[in-house]
Amino acid sequence: MKSYVIDACVAVKWIFPKRKEENYISQAIHLLQTIKQGSIKVLQPTHWLAETAAVVVRIEPKIAEEVVKILSDMELPIIDTPEIYQIACQLSIHLNHHLFDTLYHAVAIHTGNAKFITADDLYYKKASKQGNIIRLADFHIEH
Repeated sequence: MKSYVIDACVAVKWIFPKRKEENYISQAIHLLQTIKQGSIKVLQPTHWLAETAAVVVRIEPKIAEEVVKILSDMELPIIDTPEIYQIACQLSIHLNHHLFDTLYHAVAIHTGNAKFITADDLYYKKASKQGNIIRLADFHIEH
């Protein structure tokens, strides 16, 4: 079974699929459906829910508590080890990028066979040579 790490910017698309600022909505919804079907394994860094909630609070505060409950109920496994932070720090320094973004990528790299799915094109351009990363725009489930 394939394993993925889902960026907060992708989870935000699940919550606001009609928001004009969001792109690659069909890929994000397909990913969510695949997760719900149990066809793929998802691993997350410890801060994913907090980061997603922070965006929701900023965009539509009235739904934030409900969204946190729904996302929490998905019970996505969290990977929280010192090695993840070490890899994330190395990526952050090497790529000159925010640690919160590199934590997602570090989970994928640490597990070896996981891919980090991001809609952040800037991070993707910086980090693609590190491996274990795909753009949401390019996401599809191989059968």
